[in-house]
Amino acid sequence: MATIAVLDHDAVLRAVSAAEAIARVREGLLRHHAGAWVMPPKVYLDSPPYGDFRAMPARGDGLALLKWITSFPGNPSHGRPTVTGVVCLSDATSGEPLMLLDARSVTALRTGAVAAVATQALARADARTVGIIGCGLHGAWTARCLAAAGYGPGVCHDPRAEAAQALAAELGWRAGTRAQALGAEVVSCITPGAEPVIDVEDVRAGLHLNMLGADGPGKAEATAAAVAACVLFCDEWEQASHGGELTRAVSAGLVSRERVGELGAVLAGEAPGRPGPEAVTLFDSTGLAIQDLAVAGAALAAWRAGRVTAQSVVL
Repeated sequence: MATIAVLDHDAVLRAVSAAEAIARVREGLLRHHAGAWVMPPKVYLDSPPYGDFRAMPARGDGLALLKWITSFPGNPSHGRPTVTGVVCLSDATSGEPLMLLDARSVTALRTGAVAAVATQALARADARTVGIIGCGLHGAWTARCLAAAGYGPGVCHDPRAEAAQALAAELGWRAGTRAQALGAEVVSCITPGAEPVIDVEDVRAGLHLNMLGADGPGKAEATAAAVAACVLFCDEWEQASHGGELTRAVSAGLVSRERVGELGAVLAGEAPGRPGPEAVTLFDSTGLAIQDLAVAGAALAAWRAGRVTAQSVVL
């Protein structure tokens, strides 16, 4: 019988710091671009009218991962989180399961980390101020990772004033309006994607946008016209063009494949990044299993090194 280590939500966050998540996700993107890490397409299983399940596999550096995660937007009204799930990490050479991890914390860490990686690669070199639109779990970790990467101060905005105020107080930033958040040099949107929060009149010279909330079909945080007005980048074209921020603009014929750079190629120096200081760059993050693998691998290493304590189950 196999004994499997289990890391709950708090244990994952103790195991992997924001700075380490940023470094690991950056390396994962490079390894995926080079073909060393592989990732089949994300699979959606609808559960109407409640939400959907997603199955996300990946393999790299001797590990294999499957993330089984949900998006049930009505859950908060019943006192439950929108996102729940589990990550199973296995040995890629034997198939042996090694660890189960809380999927919410892994997802939050890699979401924030990839925003920081994209900002470092695509924002103006002198950009520092941050706008956060959406201060839930993923928005909070986006802000924390940007702060860990040296960005700030920032303005936090959320329809729930208490969420924005709590995050701002934690980081020494301030809570503000959507317009005040949009006045920053780096703006990250982490909303449910039910309706746009960015329109074309919000697009101004020198801005960098991280669009993190549109992670499935039918979701968008920006209008198609706003997307088309930017220099565009994504985490992975196939996923972003069919279920990300780019989808509506692609469907409307406003954006073609040739206009969109992939972040891994930019990091590898094989594709151009920001064309100049006056450009408006937009990064569409749909969330990749290889990013989850990067964070889960770091958590496994922390447990093996004795830096975090795990529970266990016996199969």
